[in-house]
Amino acid sequence: MKLGLSTYSLYGALKSGEMTVADVIDFTADIGGSHVEIVPLGYNLTEDPGLIDVIVEKAKARGLDISNYAIGANFLTDDEAAYEAEIERVKQEVDIAARLGVKLMRHDVASSPDVSIGHFNAQLERLAEACRQIARYAAQFDITTSVENHGYFIQNSDRVQTLVKTVNEPNYKMTLDIGNFMCADEDPVAAVKNNLPYASIVHIKDFYLRPSYRNPGEGWFRTTSGNYLRGATAGHGDIDLREVLHVIKQSGYDGYFSLEFEGMEDCRTGAKIGFDNVRRIWDEV
Repeated sequence: MKLGLSTYSLYGALKSGEMTVADVIDFTADIGGSHVEIVPLGYNLTEDPGLIDVIVEKAKARGLDISNYAIGANFLTDDEAAYEAEIERVKQEVDIAARLGVKLMRHDVASSPDVSIGHFNAQLERLAEACRQIARYAAQFDITTSVENHGYFIQNSDRVQTLVKTVNEPNYKMTLDIGNFMCADEDPVAAVKNNLPYASIVHIKDFYLRPSYRNPGEGWFRTTSGNYLRGATAGHGDIDLREVLHVIKQSGYDGYFSLEFEGMEDCRTGAKIGFDNVRRIWDEV
């Protein structure tokens, strides 16, 4: 199992200044990770490109792969000039991915307050064309780009699959986050089964779930249909993590698994416990 850590898991410590991205790489190696996923929150590789060499050298020194580079993007723009500018900006991020030496890169696609299926269908080809251009640009570096199931607008398993098929490039796939389907009120086990064939990398995450009529108070957010979610240490939440990992293992998937911790516990504690739980459950299923 190629289990590693997303730097996003330690965002709390990065944001507070308690840790640097180099410290996160050390932490990942110390808990037994085989790779690190670079998510530039709490640090910025565009504004501080010197960090790219720091990351590459630290990962090499600790024997870790750099698995994936994950950034934000939004091609639902107000005008054509902004649309083209966003495509060019993401291509520059592909250049950073190439400098990191990764073969996988996730970029967001769209964000909108209107998450209706009608709006999605109306915007699909325009969004697909942006992703298509970036995938073709990334192909020169042998990089596979991907969409992740998050952000509400493209979160349902069918919408993700529709986008991937519409882009129709061999190096365009999906960053499959097992937990994020819950934000769209989908069962994680069923959704993973639906989209696993399109996965370039798997994110492991866990959530606590409460129904819409039981407001748990501060620290929770709403799903598409109004239920409540809160990040959990992997293995502590309401996702049937054992069955999800069983499904993935039985499929023969042999790519990277990246743990994302989003809970309210100390990020180092939550990441370490979650990492150990995922490794143990994988060995058991």
